[in-house]
Amino acid sequence: MLKLTVKAGEYLLVGDEIKVVFTGGSGNNMHILVDAPKSMNIARSSALEKYGMAADPGNEVKHHKDRELSQEAKEKIKAILMEERKKARKAERAKDPKVKYGM
Repeated sequence: MLKLTVKAGEYLLVGDEIKVVFTGGSGNNMHILVDAPKSMNIARSSALEKYGMAADPGNEVKHHKDRELSQEAKEKIKAILMEERKKARKAERAKDPKVKYGM
């Protein structure tokens, strides 16, 4: 077992595919992000205890494939993003007159 002291924003690399980022915390809580392949089984001890599972091989939590977005949803997202970009450009032009006239 390895014991480390880390600051918010620091991270650990576990092998070539797993990154654990410490984002801070408060009181008795620590906030972390885990970036790992979906094939890796990552489960909190409290979840294992809740469902009466041990952290043994064969007790992996099964991940379900995310559903594909419909074409209609994709088009709505694209329209929203385009509108947000237009608003941002308009706000930028309002702040800087040189941008407005292409100078």
